[in-house]
Amino acid sequence: MIYEKLPVVLLSTLAAEKTQTTNSQIAEYILSHREEIRTIGIQELAERCHVGTGSISRFCRDVGFRDFSELRRLLEGTSYRFETVQEDGRAAVDRWTDELVKALRKVQASLDLNKVQALCADMRAYKKISAYGMLKAESAAINLQADMLMLGRQVRTSVAYSDQIRQILEAGKDELIIIFSYTGSYFEYQDFRIREKHLALPKIWMISGSKKAKPWFVNDVIRFDSDQEQLSHPYQLEMAESIIAQMYAAEKPSSEEQIPML
Repeated sequence: MIYEKLPVVLLSTLAAEKTQTTNSQIAEYILSHREEIRTIGIQELAERCHVGTGSISRFCRDVGFRDFSELRRLLEGTSYRFETVQEDGRAAVDRWTDELVKALRKVQASLDLNKVQALCADMRAYKKISAYGMLKAESAAINLQADMLMLGRQVRTSVAYSDQIRQILEAGKDELIIIFSYTGSYFEYQDFRIREKHLALPKIWMISGSKKAKPWFVNDVIRFDSDQEQLSHPYQLEMAESIIAQMYAAEKPSSEEQIPML
């Protein structure tokens, strides 16, 4: 995975929680002191965050960890890395831009437009549409939400990964779920062993740059060629989202009302 579970969960918590909430304070402390607290216990973490151990346990459950033991394991094993180009100054900007253009061209050339059309048909047929992605991938979901609003359809999304999973598990047969997942690992960050049957209720499409096999409960995948590098993420997903929105608009029945851009 390009981004491991710990930063994904904690950053999405910070993005979704109001400032000064207990969960926000705990997540911020962990991210700010991630090296020095790798091996501490729940009691010491609670003391450092100025909360009780019960608050730490609730935090773990709220944000998507099974318990403090999982959080502790992730603290010990998570690595942080950032991909860069090797040049400096203007040469670095030019190189990064060239690489990004190549990545977008790969999406243009490889996206299965027949599957895009099938997704657009489902987007017209289903009463409810939700779109989700983790961290950077959520930008594609938000873009789809905005584009579809201009096209007269409501799309639900949420920033926090824990909220996304809850909403997916609560979705019924009348709901369409669109998952933007650069690495195809969206459902690998959560333990679904008991709840997997609920994921089979809505229809789930995934947009991904990975060739890995889809989970059994995902109905179909729209794939694009990708080197799976940080440098082209989330831009390839955003390109795929834009193509989906453009194809939806091109085939939009005349009876649908289009909302003008402000």
